[in-house]
Amino acid sequence: MKIDHKPIDVDDLVGVTRSFEKVSISPSLKLPIAKARKIVDEAVTAKKIVYGITTGFGAFKNKSIDQKETKQLQENLILSHAVGVGNFFPTETVRGIMLLIANYLSKGYSGAKWETVQTIIEMLNKSVHPLIPEKGSVGSSGDLAPSAHMVLVLIGKGEAEYKGKIMTGAEAMRKAGIKPVQLSSKEGLALINNTTAMSSVASHVVHDFRWLIELADTCAALSLQALRGTDKAYDARIHAIKPHDGQIQTAANLRALLRGSTFVDRTRVQEAYSFRCLPQIHGAIREAYYYVNKVVGTEINSVTDNPLIFSGDEPDVISGGNFHGEPVAIAMDTMGIALSEIANTSDRRIATLYDPSTNNGLPAFLVVNGGLNSGFMIMQYTTASLVSENKILAHPASVDSVPTSANIEDLVSMGTIASRKAREIFDNTANVLTIELISACQAIDIRNRDLFPKLKLSKRTEKVYKKVREIVPFIDKDTVYYPYMRAVRSSLQDLLK
Repeated sequence: MKIDHKPIDVDDLVGVTRSFEKVSISPSLKLPIAKARKIVDEAVTAKKIVYGITTGFGAFKNKSIDQKETKQLQENLILSHAVGVGNFFPTETVRGIMLLIANYLSKGYSGAKWETVQTIIEMLNKSVHPLIPEKGSVGSSGDLAPSAHMVLVLIGKGEAEYKGKIMTGAEAMRKAGIKPVQLSSKEGLALINNTTAMSSVASHVVHDFRWLIELADTCAALSLQALRGTDKAYDARIHAIKPHDGQIQTAANLRALLRGSTFVDRTRVQEAYSFRCLPQIHGAIREAYYYVNKVVGTEINSVTDNPLIFSGDEPDVISGGNFHGEPVAIAMDTMGIALSEIANTSDRRIATLYDPSTNNGLPAFLVVNGGLNSGFMIMQYTTASLVSENKILAHPASVDSVPTSANIEDLVSMGTIASRKAREIFDNTANVLTIELISACQAIDIRNRDLFPKLKLSKRTEKVYKKVREIVPFIDKDTVYYPYMRAVRSSLQDLLK
């Protein structure tokens, strides 16, 4: 991937974070970076009062810093701000943070040195991954703590993972043959005033959502066939007179997914909402995705530093608030709610398939010899647990704020919490859909056991059914279920290929 004048998207980011694609930077960006750097150096030499360059930070904004101490100021900033706690972010999130920092620094509004940007890129290409704790950011004044842990390794301190081993940042940089950076004035602030932690997590959720919503439609189509339900509610005429884009798209997708199936029984009047209202429910979720994708796509191409250096005809240094994570916070709270609804609806379809009063003639809990065998009964306990947890996690982080820095930072975004919660909800939802897939395939086999000729699945759902059956056999008596659940969960994305 090349950092240049063109915007990046979440696919570019994921290529770097998961596929370890090499990163380069266009030489044409050297000039704007150098112009901004020159303005910073001139401000220091002229002893101008510029926030974060010749003053302290936050509540210390009125404390002047001597010219000789401006470099020490930047290192002290990193040392004092690396106070994260909790589990470490996964490698993909760390790589995303590094890429996004290099990307916004390259635009020439931050005052960082060209060599600093190159060093971050070299760390990415040689897989020096700082250990960054997940917790400790309020998402305003940027993702300060997470970014500071990244920068510690950049300057030869902190901890990192290199070639599968945990070591000091200094050792990792030495073994990779990378010279640590000596921070100059403004650089510490330029490196940590950002929304990169929340945006990295958000980018991966947005990227993965695309296959998850397709999987949710596919699970629903398999379950409808297992129920021998009707597809009348997906008729295009219904959705033409409530023309939300997501609703129309979902109904069309469900019609395509079910085309050619002989399991569908159009003599039935109607189904429960978790089947009948899928275009409206999954459609609304798709609409939420359109909004979130736009916000995250904008954020990962934004300069989120402060103060900003403008090197036009009238050079200026302006203090603003681009580091505030409110756009991402609200978007990822929305994403969490949308993901929760995917799981809620799936859980209700699972319950329908298990219950003899609603499952249209299937045995209770999808086991032929019930009583001696519990069958799939407890799988729905698991989905009930997951959807309940999702409801707690879906409480919006963005409505909360705890003022920081002596009330200078009096309204914060909690955007990093919102992104992390959405990721957790995503994982829970994927597990719920896993159980629906296993359940629908079991129900389909029970339905077809004594039929001749056997009913046929639609082409698209039969392809997924066969892939599931390569992992999970038909189960006619109780067994240890969790290895099958785990195996299907790890293969979810591949099922759609």
